[in-house]
Amino acid sequence: MHIAVLIARQGGLDPALAEALRNAWGGSDVNWLAPDEAAEFALEHVPGNLWQVWEDLQQQGVDLVVLPAKGRRKKMLLADMDSTMIQQECIDELAEEAGVGAHVKDITARAMNGELDFEGALTERVALLQGLDVAVIDKVLEARITLMPGGAQLVATMKAQGGYAALVSGGFTAFTERVASLLGFNENRANTLIVANGKLSGDVGRPILGREAKIEALEQITARLGIAEADVIAVGDGANDLGMLGRAGTGVALHAKPSVQAQCNFRINHGDLTALLYLQGYAKSEFVS
Repeated sequence: MHIAVLIARQGGLDPALAEALRNAWGGSDVNWLAPDEAAEFALEHVPGNLWQVWEDLQQQGVDLVVLPAKGRRKKMLLADMDSTMIQQECIDELAEEAGVGAHVKDITARAMNGELDFEGALTERVALLQGLDVAVIDKVLEARITLMPGGAQLVATMKAQGGYAALVSGGFTAFTERVASLLGFNENRANTLIVANGKLSGDVGRPILGREAKIEALEQITARLGIAEADVIAVGDGANDLGMLGRAGTGVALHAKPSVQAQCNFRINHGDLTALLYLQGYAKSEFVS
């Protein structure tokens, strides 16, 4: 048995559309998780025209995910930070303060799309930050970093149900520690910017945390908690997230780069982070603020 989930921005899901799709696919009655925002219905099989319908619905501002009904509610959230739990790329914001914003932003975009080696791209960008006063980090956190909508509800709701939340980033601990604290994550992992005499040295601690480190986090934390990788819902947007997205029970590409979406079956482009709750079958009335 599978579940088809339709998600749109608040007020953006037409009940007639949900009913028409349910009828076309021979699904069970539509269950509304949030009025005019999220609905679901059960299916016996994954429809053969799923991706054609997905394309059509994308044009209407609606996300469509079909996933197994068994084990929908997960015991652990494994989340990327940059452009996932926050709306920015931290290194791009630091680069703006250092006067090399455009150059670094271009490298970041190419790396996240899988066009560049992650480790090489990271060390190249960090080198351009050499000499930046460490106090700029707090300035960027206060003035430039904003949380992705729905993140607080996602973490709080899963933790209220006994879930565990881990933030894993190819970015920096100076940012993950603050974001993890704000959102209530149980732990965070990221790279460490090396500081000398109150200024960024232009280097990061080794080993560099990239794609493999996110997979290791998945393996290590699930083993420690005594749960299966199938019990995890993971979310990210970049090429370095593909490993953990492929291994987790539900791996969600959120507002992801095109090359990343192409390799993921679960894609959210219109909803916010609360979409991950809808995918697990939570109604909006069950969300914890």
